[in-house]
Amino acid sequence: MHPPSRPPSTEPPGQGGGSLFAADALLPGGWARDVLLRWDAAGTLQSVQAGAQAGSAPRAPGPLIPGMPNLHSHAFQRAFAGLTEYRASGAADSFWSWRNLMYRFAARITPESLEAIATWLYVEMLEAGYTAVCEFHYVHHGQDGKPYADDATLAHALLRAARAAGIGITLLPVLYQTSGFGAQPPRADQARFIRSTDGMLSLLERLVPALQGPAARLGLAPHSLRAVPPDSLRAAISGLSALDAMAPIHIHIAEQTQEVADCQAWSGQRPVEWLLYHAPVDARWCLVHATHMTPAEYAAAAATGAVAGLCPSTEANLGDGLFDVPRWLRHGGRWGVGSDSHACVNAAEELMLLEYGQRLSTQQRNVLAGAGQPDVATAMTLQAVQGGAQATGRPVAGLAVGQQADWVALDAGHVALDGLPAARQLGAHVFASHRTSAVQGVWVGGRQRVQAGRHALHDAAARAFVQARAGMIRPGD
Repeated sequence: MHPPSRPPSTEPPGQGGGSLFAADALLPGGWARDVLLRWDAAGTLQSVQAGAQAGSAPRAPGPLIPGMPNLHSHAFQRAFAGLTEYRASGAADSFWSWRNLMYRFAARITPESLEAIATWLYVEMLEAGYTAVCEFHYVHHGQDGKPYADDATLAHALLRAARAAGIGITLLPVLYQTSGFGAQPPRADQARFIRSTDGMLSLLERLVPALQGPAARLGLAPHSLRAVPPDSLRAAISGLSALDAMAPIHIHIAEQTQEVADCQAWSGQRPVEWLLYHAPVDARWCLVHATHMTPAEYAAAAATGAVAGLCPSTEANLGDGLFDVPRWLRHGGRWGVGSDSHACVNAAEELMLLEYGQRLSTQQRNVLAGAGQPDVATAMTLQAVQGGAQATGRPVAGLAVGQQADWVALDAGHVALDGLPAARQLGAHVFASHRTSAVQGVWVGGRQRVQAGRHALHDAAARAFVQARAGMIRPGD
């Protein structure tokens, strides 16, 4: 057993607030000129003034865009990225064959390796323009499937990683109980995930003190309808609401066609249909993937106020299919992006892939632009920040008073951006650069975490990650 771990502090170190002047900044209402930002010691924006004078405030190196919340992450899977890109047998590969390999890798995680992997991942996220992460955390127990002496050992490893990197975190411990619809017994290779409902609520209570302050939030992730029976789902949501009536709830839903067919065989309803009928889905919820819905499900799910959690690079990597974003938007639905299995860790690239998927599906261009915002990169950024912030349960909804001082400064001198107006610079960043190459600086809670495109922990975190991954590789991987 690993020795009990010390809960990390989530309070930011003392700071006196600050100010920054930007010639161009993307505010919630669109692009603005000569913007002066001021924030307090807690890292909360107190003033966002357009048409201002710089005065003595430092100047941003390029246009400012709001930091992107990453609404869906399985941190340990970053060390697994790239290891399944081969066909293992004559049969067609699928999400389900990938999952078997992923389970084999998950069995090797230790608290030390998880912390090293997550620290590097969160450094990568910051360098790629993410300033917050929702960590969908489902590896709970030791390699023998038994709880650690400190039942929150792996959760604390993730919180220490977020703290070290300086990224805001919404921790979502995952409730996982069964291997399939109809309360099928869990598989042997799922033993590290399994928790009783009472055990989960006990874990949440223990984690509350470690997730106080502006940099962190606690929520819950019922893994999926196939993994959480109805009675457990109701009890877990009720227990979470008693702890925090506004805590975020995330769930994998309708990701794969087999999941839809299995749910129909079990209940006579499709997954989203069943969830909306049996659970109190509202704006606290994030429906992760929700790839396979009928027109009626799109309308009904959007009406709840829930966020659609879209992970374009992972959904492409796993062959999930395409979410119908235009249909969702017609019903007033909100959405955000996540990097999920971390085949790609790049906020702008997720936006690019999302738009390109819609172009291939509709055979049109600039699909996610709108009448109110015809520039597609601007429209997508604002929508993804709003939806992502809602999914985090934290005030990270952009450059506005009362929100956390999280933003990204683009490099105005980058060859893809140089000489262009601000909106076109953002478009070039998303569609014409190497995506991360145009990120100059990143601030979280008013503290600069990335300078000249690089995090202070880049080299040390990368070395620790490589060492941790090497210790998990086996012959045949």
